[in-house]
Amino acid sequence: MMPGQRLHGCRSLHFNEDNGRFVLLAILIILYLLCGAAVFSAIERPSELRAHGRWNGTLLNFSETFNISLQDLNSFLREYESAIAAGIRADALRPRWDFTGAFYFVGTVVSTIGFGMTTPVTVAGKVFLIFYGLLGCAATILFFNLFLERIITLLAVVMKAVRERRIRNSGLLPPGIRHDFSAYSLPGWKPSVYHVMLILGLSAITISCCASAMYTPVEGWAYLDSLYFCFVTFSTIGFGDFVSSQTATYRYQSLYRVANFLFMLMGVCCIYSLFNVISIVIKQVLNWMLEKMSCLFCQRCNKASAFLGRRNAIRPGSKGRQSRFGQSLDSDGPCDSDTEGRRLSGEMISMKDLAASNKVSLAIMQKQLSESANGYPRTVCGSSCHNGFSGGVGALGIMNNRLAETSNSR
Repeated sequence: MMPGQRLHGCRSLHFNEDNGRFVLLAILIILYLLCGAAVFSAIERPSELRAHGRWNGTLLNFSETFNISLQDLNSFLREYESAIAAGIRADALRPRWDFTGAFYFVGTVVSTIGFGMTTPVTVAGKVFLIFYGLLGCAATILFFNLFLERIITLLAVVMKAVRERRIRNSGLLPPGIRHDFSAYSLPGWKPSVYHVMLILGLSAITISCCASAMYTPVEGWAYLDSLYFCFVTFSTIGFGDFVSSQTATYRYQSLYRVANFLFMLMGVCCIYSLFNVISIVIKQVLNWMLEKMSCLFCQRCNKASAFLGRRNAIRPGSKGRQSRFGQSLDSDGPCDSDTEGRRLSGEMISMKDLAASNKVSLAIMQKQLSESANGYPRTVCGSSCHNGFSGGVGALGIMNNRLAETSNSR
C-alpha cells in the first residue's frame, strides 16, 4: 500500500466519524444488554423457579382437595386470565372504562408509559388506538422537547446569575466595569453540562422521594416499591406490576388523583430531560474513544508513511505538510490540540447561540434528507463548526445545540 493510500485512509476516518460513533454505540449497547441479561437472569431466575414450584404445588393440592381435575382447573384459570385482560379483578377496583378510567388510560398512551393494566379489547378500540396514539405520542414528544428547551434555558440563566454573583463578590472584576456589571459578558465562561445533569438528577430524586412518600401510605406499598414505581413510570418503561390510582375509593380521592397526575407529569418531564443530558455525556465518551482510536490509527499511518518515504527515497519527509483539514499529517493531529479537552469539558454554548438554535433541528433534518437522497456527502466542518453546533435532530439535536459537547472539529 502506498503512503498516499494510508494517509487517505487516515483522512477518511474523519469523514466516517458519525458512522463510527453509531457502530461503537451499537456494540456497547449490545454488550450492555448481554451484561444486563446475565445479571437479571442470575438474580431473578431462582425466584421464578421457586414460584413455579409453589404454584404447581398449590394447583395439585387444590385439585386433590376439591376433587377437580387439573385440566378443568387450568381451563378455569385461562378464563380468569381473559377476565383480567378485560379489567376484572378479584379485588374491588375502579371501573376501567368510565370517563376517569379512560382519561387515565389515554394519559398512559400518549406519554408512552403503557402500564398494560387497561387495554382495548374491541376491534374498534384497537383500530382507534393506532391512529390516536400516532398523533398523541408525537404531540407529547414535541411537548417534552419544548419543555427540554425551556428547562435548559432556565438552568443556563440561573447558573449564569450565580456565576455573576460569585465574580461580583470575589472582587476580581476589572476596575472599569465594577459599577456597570451588566456590560460584562463573562468571556470564556459557559455553564457546565455536568452541573446541568446534577441539577436534573437531584430534581428527579426529589420528585421521586416526594411521590413515594405519598404512594406508600395511600397505595399500601413499601417505600422501596414506591421508588421503583416512580422510576418505572417517570422513565416511561411502564411494566404494570405496580399501578397507582387503581383502587375504587381513596381517602381524599380527588386530591390524590390530582397529585398523582402532577407528580407523573413533572417526573416524566424531568427524567426525559435527564436522559437527554446523560445521552450527551455518553456521546462525549464515544467522541473521546473515537479520538483515541483516530490518534492511534493516524500515528500508525504516519509512521508507516515516514518509513516508506525514507526507504524509497523518492520524496523528503512530509513533516509539517498540511492535510485538506489544515492539520499536520505527521503531527499527533487531534491529540495535540485542545479539542479533546473541549470535548470533555461539558460546557454549554453561549446564550446568543442558545437562542439562535431553537429553529435549526427541522432545517438540519431537511438538509440531511436532501443530501442523502441526492448522494451529496455531508461535510465534516460545515456551519456546525462555525457556530458551535454539533448537529442532530430532535431531542438530541436540542441538547447538542445547547450543550457544547464537541469542539470546533467534529
